[in-house]
Amino acid sequence: MDFIDYYSVLGVSKTASDEEIKKAYRKLARKHHPDLNPNDAEASKKFQQINEANEVLSDPDKRKKYDQYGKDWQHADQFEQARQQQRSRPQYAQGDSGDFSGGFGGSDFSDFFSSMFGQDAGPRGSRQQAKFRGQDYQAELHLNLRDAYTTHKQTLTVDGKNIRITVPAGIENGQKIKLTGYGSPGVNGGPNGDLYITFVIADDSHYKRKGNDLYVDEEIDLYTALLGGDKIIETLDGKVKLTIPPETQNGAKVRLKGKGFPVYKQEGSFGDLYVQWQIKLPTKLTDEQKELFRQLAAM
Repeated sequence: MDFIDYYSVLGVSKTASDEEIKKAYRKLARKHHPDLNPNDAEASKKFQQINEANEVLSDPDKRKKYDQYGKDWQHADQFEQARQQQRSRPQYAQGDSGDFSGGFGGSDFSDFFSSMFGQDAGPRGSRQQAKFRGQDYQAELHLNLRDAYTTHKQTLTVDGKNIRITVPAGIENGQKIKLTGYGSPGVNGGPNGDLYITFVIADDSHYKRKGNDLYVDEEIDLYTALLGGDKIIETLDGKVKLTIPPETQNGAKVRLKGKGFPVYKQEGSFGDLYVQWQIKLPTKLTDEQKELFRQLAAM
């Protein structure tokens, strides 16, 4: 994988404080957010890089490793472990027939470093190269509520590559899935990393979701609330005709079983839809209408 300078991605210096990194990330994330740049592959790629850079530089431990090892920062622990093992190998005094002239330095360190990162090993070319797993990628996929209601295909761009996935119905906001092997390529023939996708589902202007249940407010006029009647409402599954009983109170709820949100990876299972009646009082009454209400009040 080509080296990406995370400091340049965020537009900060290598001595930037945590607050400066956070501020830069927020500014750039808003600018390149997929919702503000629909169908813009370049903005999507930039947004991915910004999130990747922030994930590393906002974590003190990851940032320290990145500063020291660059693009190979995820292999820092393995490198240090291997170096410790190398140091613990028996050492030979000068003139002995062993491999080392003492310590871990000079050509020995060069050979060791080469074996770790796949460079020519020189006279010790027979030494086996260490294999490292590629780094994991993190991505966000933004959906609206109606997208999440049905199983469908989505394409997202990660590290310049388009990846087409199937989004199961019922996915939740903040839910994360793993695509094995879709991360960065491994080093020296090691396995690829994984891709973790976090789903971000925007709030809906009409429905409120709680788990697998949906909640919606529907208006009825005063006369229907007092005398009863019918009302057709929209659900995510189509239109439904509801009967409103006489003397329905403001805030009264009706439960529509199975008309809520699909249960994740449980085909045919749905939550419920709760309809709450909001009684709309009449306005701009005529004098005659006001008189009628006075008579009702007097009774």
